[in-house]
Amino acid sequence: MRKASRLFEIIQILRLAKKPVTAAEIGAQLEVTVRSIYRDIAALQAMRVPIEGGRGIGYILRPGFTLPPLMLSIEETEAIVLALALLERTGDTELKQAARQVNRKIAAVVPPPLADIFSANALHAWGTPAPAPEAVDLAMVRRAIRDEQKLALDYRDEYARATERLIRPVALIYYSQTTNIVAWCELRQAIRNFRTDRVEHCEPIEEFFSGEGDKLRQIWVQGWTVSAEAAG
Repeated sequence: MRKASRLFEIIQILRLAKKPVTAAEIGAQLEVTVRSIYRDIAALQAMRVPIEGGRGIGYILRPGFTLPPLMLSIEETEAIVLALALLERTGDTELKQAARQVNRKIAAVVPPPLADIFSANALHAWGTPAPAPEAVDLAMVRRAIRDEQKLALDYRDEYARATERLIRPVALIYYSQTTNIVAWCELRQAIRNFRTDRVEHCEPIEEFFSGEGDKLRQIWVQGWTVSAEAAG
């Protein structure tokens, strides 16, 4: 997690807390060291965020500190609720956890009756959730897409033939039963889709394709047009 995102998350944790929160508790939620939290708290205090407390006793956010308000209509709020519910149907464990956090954060800052929509359970995304892939960490794949970092795969195709692939991941497609990694395959020298339930091993390597991601996504999207024209 980048420092800017972490500072924002610390503010959110303190805003929602009912009692002082220790650096150890914050660090556990954000998966960083206590020392990092001490530095982040000091940085926030230097920016005049009204955080009070200290080591061993915990931290609180003084009342009155607010973030910019969310100006949402009822329809926009319902769209967010349904979108967050749809994430529950993916096999991406980290995204599902993030969706629940977003739900709580928005509900904490929007006024009634908008806040009631988040707890009413009136909108549902039905269907069997996709299982989390056993050999692929989807959070790691999303980071590789953002960082334009290559991935090494042990993969079995639809005929169960085993291959080793070096790919440049550019997108993820979430289906109801599985998730596909869209990537430039260096073996095939073309865009390919890799079903995560057929991946036997996946790890990043210290090779990057910096600046190529958008171009590869354009090649992928152009492929849709070709396929549509052929089908017509």
